Amino acid sequence: MKEETILSVRDLVVKFELRGRSLTAIRGASLDLHEGETLAIVGESGSGKSVFTKTFIGMLDQNGRVQSGSIDFEGVDLARYSTEEEWLRIRGKKISMVFQDPMTALNPLRRVGMQIQEVIEMHQGMSGKQAEHAVVDMLDRVGIPDPAMRARQYPHEFSGGMRQRVVIAIAMACKPRILICDEPTTALDVTIQAQILQLIKSLQNDFGFTTVYITHDLGVVANVADRVAVMYAGQIVESGSAEEVFYDPRHPYTWALLSSLPQLGVKGKPLFSISGTPPNLFNEVKGDAFAPRNPRALKIDFELQPPMFQVSPTHSAATWLLDPRAPALEPPAAIQSMRAKYAGGGK
Repeated sequence: MKEETILSVRDLVVKFELRGRSLTAIRGASLDLHEGETLAIVGESGSGKSVFTKTFIGMLDQNGRVQSGSIDFEGVDLARYSTEEEWLRIRGKKISMVFQDPMTALNPLRRVGMQIQEVIEMHQGMSGKQAEHAVVDMLDRVGIPDPAMRARQYPHEFSGGMRQRVVIAIAMACKPRILICDEPTTALDVTIQAQILQLIKSLQNDFGFTTVYITHDLGVVANVADRVAVMYAGQIVESGSAEEVFYDPRHPYTWALLSSLPQLGVKGKPLFSISGTPPNLFNEVKGDAFAPRNPRALKIDFELQPPMFQVSPTHSAATWLLDPRAPALEPPAAIQSMRAKYAGGGK
């Protein structure tokens, strides 16, 4: 059965004006999001992950704008939205976001319950005791003990993990169709990280929403994602199921990302790291943006931007290595090792 596409992004270009210069943060990115799935968007810091998803809820900084492309959601092109009134019909109500630092996401001067209640009143039309009961129920759903008492407390009275649960409660208060989680476990210790990931998965099972994780932690991706999209220099360079991207990656940047995993290191040898730095997006990028950092780059990588090649019906990558005319290059040893392990059933 074909999966229903809930949100479709095509050729999105996002620019920022900085000190009289124009920076192209998103350079023609395209992506389909499927109903009920968990998609992880991965890449180095600065690759455009957060900016890309902020365009789904109209939260670009004031100096940022969508220059071209489309974001189709429920038959509407969100890229054309320009007023706060338009975005309030979407943001929080249909597409919500969980931010990485719960302390900055919460108002320290307001009780936790009131911060959830105002979202419920704004988008669900509840008020008074009905809204208060909804607040307590939502705090209970996200695993906060004694929710009625906790609703009367302030953010500083909660631990980091509990604050993140409150932020999730606010995001879930209107039962959105899409939940975007921007590095939701970065500030938490490993034990609490696992609890938060399990909580989001449990809520997804209960409410049936679609989840988008933004992360550079490939360990998180392996645990939660159905599909993975790899971003580099403002573009989606590879996408596929989690198994396809982890065990049969095709883009040299994905090879490099996976080779950087500490668990793939060899005792006594230095850990792999990607040489060089991402391109300066104030300048026009010629060819494959990753080519200057890719020791296996072809001549054409420096001249022409590669199109997106289909590897399978669910897997695609933008690399000239997939062109029938390209030389056959084996992936790095670490990737071959992962592939062999997967083929042998040792996932």
